[in-house]
Amino acid sequence: MSRILVACFSASGTTAEKAKLLAAAADADYYAISPASPYTDADLKWTNPLARCNREWLARKKPDLADTAAPVADHDVIFLAFPIWYYTAPLIANRFLESYDFSGKTVVCFATSGGSDMKKVVKSLSPSAPGATLKEGLMLNGGVDPAAVEALIAAL
Repeated sequence: MSRILVACFSASGTTAEKAKLLAAAADADYYAISPASPYTDADLKWTNPLARCNREWLARKKPDLADTAAPVADHDVIFLAFPIWYYTAPLIANRFLESYDFSGKTVVCFATSGGSDMKKVVKSLSPSAPGATLKEGLMLNGGVDPAAVEALIAAL
């Protein structure tokens, strides 16, 4: 078993594709974070003020998880991958962190984005993982550079 777990939320499949490459580059285990009620294309249409993603964000409603079977306890380092929504992690990432004990673990955030950066990610996720060390990782918009992943792991 790897000491690293890549836990990924991907609404459309784009982030999952990159996170699986990240898991391979890091020789890590992979776990898909899924909402109890999957997102539809209409739910993700952020230009529609009534879309589910907008309603959840405005109400700060964290979606329920489909399960809480992630093998977090078996890993020292968790690479948390997600798309950037509203300039930070989607609220399901907070729900994931709140559903497990991350005390003493290192959580490294990875993201995909159409143009936003990760500057707000660690600050917005930290309250959801008390006792953990959260760090900014890499944007996964292009290919996953194994050398960059190795350097990041070596720095942990």
